[in-house]
Amino acid sequence: MKIHSMNIILHDMKFYSYHGVLPQENAVGAEYKVSLDIETDFSEAATTDKLEGTINYAEIHDAVKEEMNIPAKLLEHLSYRISKRLFNDFPAIKSIEISIFKENPPMGADCKSVGIKVKYFQ
Repeated sequence: MKIHSMNIILHDMKFYSYHGVLPQENAVGAEYKVSLDIETDFSEAATTDKLEGTINYAEIHDAVKEEMNIPAKLLEHLSYRISKRLFNDFPAIKSIEISIFKENPPMGADCKSVGIKVKYFQ
């Protein structure tokens, strides 16, 4: 059996954080959703059923949570910072696709969320 790619996915992690350009965004905060699609080789875990052969997604969540607690003006910067941290903490990561959405953005329009999506390669 051949494998084309292996990905660990964390979908719609929810955080209450204080990101934004406007002072009120930093004071009041907002709800955010972060999703990750991480390419890595977990073939060892697939055959042995041992956590040591993959990346622990609870540890990924903890790293993202720590980065979400550090205010940023732009989601673009936040996605870069999170991805840089994950590449550093988990050397087995080959690529990261990350999306970050801010719920109910303060932009004077009826909009459920705004966000960014980017794919980084190691």
